[in-house]
Amino acid sequence: MFFDLAGTIRFVSKLKAIKLFQGYLWHPKEISFDPSAVIPRQLGEVHVLIDKVRAPMAFFEDGTPTETQQFYQVTLLVRTEKEPGELGALVRWVSEQLNPYLQATPQEVGWQLLEDLRPV
Repeated sequence: MFFDLAGTIRFVSKLKAIKLFQGYLWHPKEISFDPSAVIPRQLGEVHVLIDKVRAPMAFFEDGTPTETQQFYQVTLLVRTEKEPGELGALVRWVSEQLNPYLQATPQEVGWQLLEDLRPV
């Protein structure tokens, strides 16, 4: 807490946003699927952000064009005073909590989420 020049009390927060995971989820454009309807927006204190995006590459590794797929960027982040290196237990917990939701998606849905411990 500190006083600014006008004498107003201000609180200083040491919270910072730390990315835990980031990646993509995709599905064929012809199927109706809304990831926000099946993946929670929050897992405990961790926020789950899902944004519709263009395909991040032109082809999959097997040569299949990505233009037939709808892509979403998925980011999991937390607001904390801890440093990224101190969040290992939370990362493991979030992974365990998120996995059943991903496994329950239709067979046509693909995803790749990677640990990405760094400040936003």
